[in-house]
Amino acid sequence: MTLPLQVGITGGIGSGKSVVCQLFSCLGIPVYNADNRAKWLTNNDLTVRERVIALLGNNAYTDTGSYNTAYVSSIVFKDENLLKALNAIIHPVVMQDTADWVRNNHQSPYVLKEAAIMNKAGDHNSLDYVVVVEAPVALRVKRILQRDQRSEEQIRAIIERQVSDEERRKLADFIVLNDEKSALIPQVMKLHEIFKSGRKSS
Repeated sequence: MTLPLQVGITGGIGSGKSVVCQLFSCLGIPVYNADNRAKWLTNNDLTVRERVIALLGNNAYTDTGSYNTAYVSSIVFKDENLLKALNAIIHPVVMQDTADWVRNNHQSPYVLKEAAIMNKAGDHNSLDYVVVVEAPVALRVKRILQRDQRSEEQIRAIIERQVSDEERRKLADFIVLNDEKSALIPQVMKLHEIFKSGRKSS
């Protein structure tokens, strides 16, 4: 079985990477949202649930059985060893889930994997290329204010904690500008043609 070209897509909060992924999806390209799948697997994979509870206790899940993100975050982000142990439970399951998904979509010329955190293509991953979606910070803040129930101070704190645009550019094989000045569709169509042919733009 020949696997499709694997393209990672990432960007900071409010950059609009999900919008870019929707455009690719409209072209019939399968998109794997790693963050959403990780949440789903943490809630629904029984082995993961058992191991998380063994590590963090019954409070890791709410009375209704949902993963207690707020509680878990309050514990693991204070303890690096606990965070590593939690990641060691979840990450291999997500990696296997991703690999299965790629095989299931082997007839597609390429697939997209969307994630907030990403390495360079080929750096401990199976990615052939990485696309970084960028937008000015002020515009990102404005978008999140319209979308989420967060204050500007909270949003800017999240952006500060995330990887900087400069660091993301080091990962990028391609950059998509989502600044409301550069048209998105032509940028996506250009990448679509490149990825369909399996080559990198010169």
